[in-house]
Amino acid sequence: MLISEQYRELQRTLHERPGYGVASLLYAPHVAEALERAGADELLDYGSGKGRLGPALEKILGRPLTVHQYDPAIPEFAAAPQPCQFVACIDVLEHIEPELLGNVLDDLRRVTAGVGVFTVHCGAAVRILPDGRNAHLTQQPIQWWGAQLRARFDLLQTRPLPEGACFFVARKSPWWARLLLRIARRKV
Repeated sequence: MLISEQYRELQRTLHERPGYGVASLLYAPHVAEALERAGADELLDYGSGKGRLGPALEKILGRPLTVHQYDPAIPEFAAAPQPCQFVACIDVLEHIEPELLGNVLDDLRRVTAGVGVFTVHCGAAVRILPDGRNAHLTQQPIQWWGAQLRARFDLLQTRPLPEGACFFVARKSPWWARLLLRIARRKV
């Protein structure tokens, strides 16, 4: 399970508000840079909310993209996504129910066929949920998030941001490929 029904409904109603779910626009330049480096023209926007990231990226890049959207709280984007070579997960992970965070990270591993850009805000959100909880259900330092991602991905780069981090990841290589890479680095 990736989201409880109660939280799905809460997120659905929050996304109906105009000012909710707009952070992807702030991080679009980081995603655009990674798209260019990866040479990708297709991406999965995991936790897409209102679907604003795709149009922002097309504007920055000056070219069309194929954007697949997944958000369990938005009925038209709620179908389980297929793996994609490039995955963006922007301002999502800190909003996940703590008891389901491992499941969501495992699902991100499933759908990331190549590389991904994941941003995480590490502190409290300004928004308080109707039940009194902070909207950022998981508030952990960058190092904690890095460990969670490193357990599931090859962590390529961590870029600190003012209140969090942008993590650039790749599908985890098999153990034997990592061993061969270490051996090759020693010989150089």
